[in-house]
Amino acid sequence: MKTHEVFNQVSAYENINLFETDRLLSELVKKNEAGWAMPQLKAYGQKLGTTEWIEKGYLANKHTPVFHSHDRFGNRIDFIEFHPAYHEIMALAFESGLHSLPWTENRKGAHLARLGLDYMHAQNESGSGCPVTMTFSCVPAIKNHLPQADEWLSKILSNKYDPANKPHTQKAGLTIGMAMTEKQGGTDVRANTTQAKPTGRAGAGEAYTITGHKWFCSAPMCDAFLTLAQTENGLSCFLMPRWLPDGTKNTWQIQRLKDKLGNRSNASSEIEMKNAIGWLLGDEGRGVPVIIEMVAMTRYDCMIGSSGLIRRGVAEAVHHCAYRKVQGELLINQPLMQNVLADLCLEAEAALAMTYRASVCLENSDNEAEQLLLRLLMPIGKYWITKRAAPLLVEAMECQGGNGYVEQGIIPRLYREAPVNAIWEGSGNVQCLDVIRAIGKAPQTLDVFISELDSSSGVNPIYDKYLTDLKNKLSQIGTTPNQARRFTENLAVAMQAAQLIKSGNHFVADAFCQSRLSNNPGLLFGNLPDGIDYKSIITRFIPILI
Repeated sequence: MKTHEVFNQVSAYENINLFETDRLLSELVKKNEAGWAMPQLKAYGQKLGTTEWIEKGYLANKHTPVFHSHDRFGNRIDFIEFHPAYHEIMALAFESGLHSLPWTENRKGAHLARLGLDYMHAQNESGSGCPVTMTFSCVPAIKNHLPQADEWLSKILSNKYDPANKPHTQKAGLTIGMAMTEKQGGTDVRANTTQAKPTGRAGAGEAYTITGHKWFCSAPMCDAFLTLAQTENGLSCFLMPRWLPDGTKNTWQIQRLKDKLGNRSNASSEIEMKNAIGWLLGDEGRGVPVIIEMVAMTRYDCMIGSSGLIRRGVAEAVHHCAYRKVQGELLINQPLMQNVLADLCLEAEAALAMTYRASVCLENSDNEAEQLLLRLLMPIGKYWITKRAAPLLVEAMECQGGNGYVEQGIIPRLYREAPVNAIWEGSGNVQCLDVIRAIGKAPQTLDVFISELDSSSGVNPIYDKYLTDLKNKLSQIGTTPNQARRFTENLAVAMQAAQLIKSGNHFVADAFCQSRLSNNPGLLFGNLPDGIDYKSIITRFIPILI
């Protein structure tokens, strides 16, 4: 029955190229040494922007994983069933090298190329990012600390995705998960009670039996997991397979899947281990330093993932306002909405700019100064970018009004996804205290960080004043741990401003400095001061004008 004409409704933001419509990402790739990856980035952005692949993301989250403890004959199988769309998304990620590119592509720009791919992937479906990033981030730890690393790395770095529930010896490609936290400890892994004993000889690469539990085992359908357990010499790190090489099931069991706020397409679980076999990585008692090699990379991927969520939310908001009329005038032409949208756009560009700087550090792994800078960039970026995602997505949702609050749109899913990046791998306080700890342990990290900030001085007077004031406060770092968040925030916005200045888009950098570094910054989005060139900032986010 037709009762009215449907009009003034905005079409879905789809059938667009996520790479070509992202001005800053395109500029970063063109200006740097990742130009060789341009065809792949364009192709990935084109595919993920189609209606077909956006729909796969919806399906993977609507039909959440289902746990099957036993088969119909009563055999324990610990099998997790996913919607076919999830496996298609995973296969695309692995075929494109999101888990392996910097480790297999021996040329400059590989980390930046992967950043672009992963950043676009997060805009489409973030749950699959969990096993992808863990498979990516496990490589340094396994390579450096497991004598039989070659046996595993050849399949971990394979671009073949194989979800079959069978021994790793029978598969062409593997995924790796993580099982660290326990009920009583959470982030405090040194409180773990799970025990490990050698089956024969003790030492790196040797087999141990592991007995205990894990309150969070991420992506339990993976082929093996980096896990922590106590040995005679303290907390140690192990590679624990799902199946044993002889074809029998390892003696660990899934107790249940977590019913999570977001990250719905990904399975997270609780597990029990009773004499499960695992191989020691590195020396006994050195579990935290070993696992940190993996954690550092997963924190970086939290920066990428949240930058992607921010970008997609802002693009959705700008698209809506470019076509929606209120009182006969397009929202995008209304001054207050322009203020809000431009502010959101600034946040999106700043998030990607700082994440990009971390990728440059990773590209220069043999440069001591770059690695010192990275030591602070990781926790600072992880803290700040992931924290900014949720409130930004609320504002982006509000730009769409009631339509933004409806589950048929993507922003509600982006919003539910945002907190996991802030919580996973150490929540906010952990990151800020890590910043203080890193500076106290190696003061040169702060020297290098300030040197990077200095390299952007002399262009914007507001930035220069902020930097001078920041330097005057540095002596207080570490003396008042209750102010660790404030110190971290100050360092974060300074670094974002520095990178935006270097990007060369002065109207973006100037607006960011005026709104974030002034004496009276707004407490919510949409408080840009007068004189900001709203339209130039927003235009960078409107695909039809690019």
